[in-house]
Amino acid sequence: MDSAVNNMVSASMAMQQVQVSQQAQLSVFKQALDGSASQIAALMESVSMDSQLATSGSVGTQINTTA
Repeated sequence: MDSAVNNMVSASMAMQQVQVSQQAQLSVFKQALDGSASQIAALMESVSMDSQLATSGSVGTQINTTA
């Protein structure tokens, strides 16, 4: 009977250690994802979605139809 209880306690302790390890890994993974998300958000904000077309001059305002 004592060996069964000892085995059960050992198994329970091992499962707790695995759970703590998995929680730590998940926390690090979430931090990495949050860091990536903030970097991507900053990159997307830096990219202008409005096209910058030329409004004056000879470059970008005329189409050469004889080429």
